[in-house]
Formats: sequence, structure tokens, C-alpha cells
Amino acid sequence: MFKIGDLRLHSNVLLAPLAGISDSSFRLLCRQFGASFTFIEMINARAISYKNKKTKKMLETDPMDRPIGIQLLGAEIPYLLRAMDVIAPYDFDLLDFNAACPVRKVCRRQEGAALLKNIPKLKNILMAMVKAWKKPVTVKIRSGWDINSRNATDAACAAEDAGVSAIFIHGRDRQQFYKGTVDYAVIAAVKKNVRIPVIASGDIWSAAHAKKMFDETGCDGILVARGGLGNPWIFRQIEEYLSQGRLLPAPETEEILSVMQQHMEMMVTEHGEKNGIALMRKFVGWYLKGRRFVRSVRQRINNIKTREEFLDMIAHARQLAS
Repeated sequence: MFKIGDLRLHSNVLLAPLAGISDSSFRLLCRQFGASFTFIEMINARAISYKNKKTKKMLETDPMDRPIGIQLLGAEIPYLLRAMDVIAPYDFDLLDFNAACPVRKVCRRQEGAALLKNIPKLKNILMAMVKAWKKPVTVKIRSGWDINSRNATDAACAAEDAGVSAIFIHGRDRQQFYKGTVDYAVIAAVKKNVRIPVIASGDIWSAAHAKKMFDETGCDGILVARGGLGNPWIFRQIEEYLSQGRLLPAPETEEILSVMQQHMEMMVTEHGEKNGIALMRKFVGWYLKGRRFVRSVRQRINNIKTREEFLDMIAHARQLAS
């Protein structure tokens, strides 16, 4: 049993919020393979405080998709508090604050990872959020702003003082974005200096990478992000390796194609045929990465607009694989 505040989870392997990815279909599919906790996509506090229709639609969740968290992005306390009023009726199990997003336009607004340059402001924001929210509040940070200011420990200690229930940390600094290597030492230092749970992320592409993260950092949990794209099996593989020491084999092509088809059907149900198929296209390359026939399938995917055409593409892939 893994605890964040008074929230109890059956596993310490969680699914990260992924912009443009973490819809209900993706979350439920990952749960099917063992994800114990999911997040909806990151929400901009200013947008939701104005009750933006598109943003409000992102708040809708399936009853089977529990427990679930929401992550807010912002830097102005009044907008964050207003956003919290809007999301309160949706009864999310955890509220995370994003101080990690490296995107340039976000950092220009002094949001996301830019807050690592102003830890007193970050602490004030977290204090206000903890005071206003009855359930666990957490914060997502990076190792720092750049290689010369890897101040994650200072940020984590300030967050703990502010009353947050856990720290999520990505082991790269903002200037790295998603390039270079994860700094395990920074995560280990954060874990050593706070008493609350530390959940680590970065380069968790397999069960072996997950174990390395635990072994190198002493973290309490991990957050699977890009490693889950086209690969919901990763949750099952991680759990098996951590609990039994056994590396499960990679899924066979037939299982991959069957799960990809299931994902497509879920997307069509959630978004409608036109939008569901359009959104599903990007997943095909992830599902079929490394397969010898992936190039042939990719040549067809951009022209696919209907469910039947998608099923024809899967049949084509099966034929190529046989």
C-alpha cells in the first residue's frame, strides 16, 4: 500500500499527465495494465477560472478511472484559487501544482519550471493551495532551471514546509527539456532531505529503468510518462519485475495490434469517429516502433479518416507481420 497524505494506492507506479495524450481512453487503457493512479491533462488555471468550455470538458472522467488527480499550471494565486473553486465539484483525489513544465511560452509567463528561479513565490503559492484544498496537494518540480542552478532540494524543502503531501520530480533541468540524461543524484538528495513521499520520473522506458530509478534514488514511487506511449504493458512489466524479479517478455505483434484496435475503438467512442481517428494516428508509430513493417503502415496512416479504414490498416499490418 502506497500513501500520499490520506490517499491510499495499491501501487507506487503512477501514470503522469501528458499534454495532448492523457484523455479518458488512454488512462483507462493504462489502468487495464496496472496503472494505480492517473492524471487528466495539465490544466491552465487562468483558462479554467474563466470556465473555458474546452478546458472544462477535460475535467470529465469515467467512474472506473479512480483514484485520479488533476494538475494545475499557473503563477497567480487569485487565478489558482478561482480554478480550484471550478474543479472542486469534480471530486479529484489529488491536486498537483506544476512547477516543472519547460515549454518556452509557459516559462515566459513565469509559470512551470520558471518558478524554480523564485522559490519564495513557489512556497507562497503552495501554502495558499494547501490552505484552500481539503485533499492532498502535491508539486511537480525539475532538478532545477539549468546545470548551474539545480536547486530541487531547496524547492522540495520549501514545498514540504508549505504543507504539500508529496514531491514529484523529473530528473532533468529546464534547459535540458527532455534531452540529455536524468540526474539521479539530485533526486536522491531530495529524498534524503524531505520526510514526505518523493515520486521520481524521467527515462522510465522499461521495467529495468524503473528498478534503476528506485535503486539509484531511494524514491518512494515513480511516474511513468513517455515510456507509456504505445506501451501500456510497461505497468504490468514494472510490477512483475519489482515484486517477483522476473522480466516479462515483450508483447507479440498480435497482442499489440489487438490492443491498438481496442484503443482506437475507445477513442472513437470518446471523441466521435472523425476526431477519434485523427487523434489515434499519432499512437500508431508508438505501438509499432521497432517492427519491420512500421514504415509501410506509416505510409497509410495519414490518409485514414474512418474506423473501417483503420481496421483495414490493422489487417494490412497483420498480413505484413505473418
